[in-house]
Amino acid sequence: MIRIAAAGDLHFDRHSRGRLSGHLEKLKDRADFLLLAGDLTQVGHGDEGLVLAQELATSPVPVIAVFGNHDYHSEQEQLIRRALEQAKVTVLESQVARLEVRKIGVGIVGLKGFGGGFVGACATDFGEAETKAFVRTTKRAAHFIREALRVVDADYKIVLLHYAPVSGTLHGENREIYPFLGSYLLGEAMDQGGADLVVHGHAHSGIERGETPGGVPVRNVAQHVIRHVFNIYTLDKFGLLVRQEVEPQTRGQH
Repeated sequence: MIRIAAAGDLHFDRHSRGRLSGHLEKLKDRADFLLLAGDLTQVGHGDEGLVLAQELATSPVPVIAVFGNHDYHSEQEQLIRRALEQAKVTVLESQVARLEVRKIGVGIVGLKGFGGGFVGACATDFGEAETKAFVRTTKRAAHFIREALRVVDADYKIVLLHYAPVSGTLHGENREIYPFLGSYLLGEAMDQGGADLVVHGHAHSGIERGETPGGVPVRNVAQHVIRHVFNIYTLDKFGLLVRQEVEPQTRGQH
């Protein structure tokens, strides 16, 4: 059994100091590691990443994160990454982290993901170069997910990303923006690769629980959705359980 703390869409800015530190100390006896599903900062400024890094440096458990669209906005993602890595946070972008939890191997496939839409209303790589580039970005992400899951040597395989791999966790969002919230290609790749759990954020008005067509549990952990600092999921061969943590005040946008 492994215990996973997870949250997304923290949207830290220069005035967010202290928002996490009081809650992180509680993880020591409640979780084995913490997953952060992107939009770590508000506008992707290096100073915002530094404030978050100083908070996360106090975490008593390993922290693994991916970036979201907000983290790229100011084109300072390398500054944010550097600050987080100096705080011992593992930042993944089309990379795999492997943890040992009480002799249980946990593989975490991490990436931002991308959009494109879902079956019946999705973009294809046809036409203008801009459209082709948009869809092919998602295809590359899906290919990475599928192949990384197939080769990682772990008892549990978790996919951590920002964009949604299924439409089920988007209920409550305007359907017009579904293509910008995720892609079914990501979910298909998770089924083909053999994931045990998928964690994402991005959809503030969505719902927490969904699953891939193959039955893999998908959890939207955007703080606006879970309405807590983080959720804790207990994953074992018999199922997925959840209990919740302290409720924060959250705000932000997609």
